[in-house]
Amino acid sequence: MTKAVDFETVIRRLETALGASLPGPAAQQRLAPSPRRDWPAGFDPARIRHAAGLLLVVPLDDRPHVVLTVRADTVGRHGGQVSLPGGVVEAGETFEQAALREAEEEVGLAPDGVRTLGRLTPVDIPVSGFRLHPVVAASGSRPALRPSDDEVARILEVGIDELMDPGAFSWQTLTLDGRAYQVPALLVGGAEIWGATAMVLSEFLTMIGWEPVSD
Repeated sequence: MTKAVDFETVIRRLETALGASLPGPAAQQRLAPSPRRDWPAGFDPARIRHAAGLLLVVPLDDRPHVVLTVRADTVGRHGGQVSLPGGVVEAGETFEQAALREAEEEVGLAPDGVRTLGRLTPVDIPVSGFRLHPVVAASGSRPALRPSDDEVARILEVGIDELMDPGAFSWQTLTLDGRAYQVPALLVGGAEIWGATAMVLSEFLTMIGWEPVSD
């Protein structure tokens, strides 16, 4: 399958896939930077901070789209990057609750009408000390969204068929902290999606039949 089909069919495929064994790190690796950053030697896993991100699927003209954000340039090390709406899990919250709360804060998503479908495999982000827990959700209609002035430069609604198009894949060379990284990326909607967000999308797309040209 190289193209996404209609919204309801994609939701049914996701429900089935999320109820079975996840593709996991092998699928994430398809869009992982090379080399991957790891936790520093001697790092105490108890210091990992847990974050939740919402991967929301919405219909536009019956085509399934995902909602992503371009972070404001003022937001720490990840300013200007494409990400899921999300943030730190607060005490007493489930990952689903945290993802929905953060989406409401960052893009004005009203939780009414949003149905969570399941979780993807967590992704470690050693550069910022987080373990990201992606939560897949769906809205039966296109929600009214607005970007948070403090955190979000703009909101992207990206067609799943665009993400699955072989022409969207590209290798990029990025220099971070003086070190060059070969980074697989998806170029869609005038944005460059790489890193943890790309790894989350890689597992997500694999679950609905994506066969990346990078394999």
